[in-house]
Amino acid sequence: MGNASRPFRRIAYFLCLLSVLLLTEGKKPVKPKCPAWCTCTKDNALCENARSIPRSVPPDVISLSFVRSAFTKIPEGSFLLTPSLQLLLFTSNTFDVISDDAFMGLPHLEYLFIENNSIKSLANNNLQSLPKDIFKGLDSLTNVDLRGNAFNCDCKLKWLVEWLGSTNATVEDIYCESPPEYKKRKINSLSPKEFDCIITEFEVYQSLPYQSLSVDTFSYMNDEHVVIAQPFTGKCIFLEWDHVEVMFRNYDNITGTSTVVCKPIVIESQLYVIVAQLFGGSHIYKRDIFANKFIKIQDIEILKIRKPNDIETFRIAEDWYFVVADSSKAGFTTVYKWNGNGFYSHQSLHAWYRDTDVEYLEISGKPHLILSSSSQRPVIYQWNKGTNEFVKRFDIQDMEDAYAVKHFKVKEDVYICLTRFIGDSKVMKWGGSAFLDLQRMPSRGSMVFQPLQINNYQYAILGSDYSFTQVYYWDAEKAKFVKFQELNVQAPRSFIHVSIDKRDFLFASSFKGTTLIYKHVIVDLSA
Repeated sequence: MGNASRPFRRIAYFLCLLSVLLLTEGKKPVKPKCPAWCTCTKDNALCENARSIPRSVPPDVISLSFVRSAFTKIPEGSFLLTPSLQLLLFTSNTFDVISDDAFMGLPHLEYLFIENNSIKSLANNNLQSLPKDIFKGLDSLTNVDLRGNAFNCDCKLKWLVEWLGSTNATVEDIYCESPPEYKKRKINSLSPKEFDCIITEFEVYQSLPYQSLSVDTFSYMNDEHVVIAQPFTGKCIFLEWDHVEVMFRNYDNITGTSTVVCKPIVIESQLYVIVAQLFGGSHIYKRDIFANKFIKIQDIEILKIRKPNDIETFRIAEDWYFVVADSSKAGFTTVYKWNGNGFYSHQSLHAWYRDTDVEYLEISGKPHLILSSSSQRPVIYQWNKGTNEFVKRFDIQDMEDAYAVKHFKVKEDVYICLTRFIGDSKVMKWGGSAFLDLQRMPSRGSMVFQPLQINNYQYAILGSDYSFTQVYYWDAEKAKFVKFQELNVQAPRSFIHVSIDKRDFLFASSFKGTTLIYKHVIVDLSA
């Protein structure tokens, strides 16, 4: 086999997995010293009946042929000790598996023939795919023939499409056998962009051994923090990220009574926390950086705020505000304004309506509030620049008994998620003059329907007291949410996204169980 080019040129087709041809001339014959079980010619070792891939073949062997050998597998790195190989042939053997990187370390390989063997799988893909980077390091390849295989053109084959677009080798036309939408498509003509191989999922990262209601995140002192309201202990628990232990840990708390909301607001680098309680009144605390603790600076009017259920903070022009939704029969949902020293009552809304949720959003660039109530349809208020107050605009039709309303945006479009405990929850889209029905979700036992954006991924999470929490993913082509994942959270009340140290987390409160922290994981199926 001093010059093996001529015989191999006459071979028209191989019933094989791989057939790689590179014609070279003028190779000097090398006479190897072969082990007893190999028959040698000038530059070739012929190994018959070998039980395993030989490790004692001289490194300067030019050609190595395996004929009727008894090994069952070509392991990873089988030929690292024979870097000079230019021709490698497998004929009529019994192996049925070729491992990933089986042929790594062969920079001078010119011919690779695998024919008439007992191959059943290649990296366990049943001849439908190829191990990633199987051609890695084979820089001398000029012709590749992969015909005669039933390729499954899924994400596991994306690497081959990318390699075909970058290699200088001539590759015979090969075709997809599956999936149905790619059947009979020429693989050589596919583009990597046609493969959607990136998926995401939420996996449990940390469990906090207490029940909770509200969860909020805030940036303070150049770091990201989380505050959680614990109704049964009456505490606001503050968490910080431990960069060494790579987990969230407690660093402080505010102790109260029947705490339902702990709402942080940072004004001119100063941290304030509005603590809403069912009993004992609601209060505002300030973080004293010198004493390194929270100090109560203000009480909230107990005659107006009797049974707080939700708090929203927002900024209009240069002024800071917060609004408390009051769910008592005699309470007032009230807007409070920062005056430089504290927060004071600015406007009372919606008296006697037992509001359960308040949402601040901008519609067409104008500030709005949406109030949800157990006694009537959600009501939309718009900010009036002349009076510096909110003015009632209209109700959201056909949506009685909406417990909460939360909004999100896709490009310039505004959407809302409306939560119902009995009946269907809804997704609605702003149509220019009103919100229009877009989608309904069965939601018996739901008290939270929270839209969340994590990087470029838009989700909506529908919690339930009676079943698994449903995570939906926004399908841009369908312009609606599709089912994505189920989470096992007991009686969830709020969800919040926290981004820190290039990691993304989902906090899930639980009224009856442990508070859970999920990590948002991105998986590349082509890897």
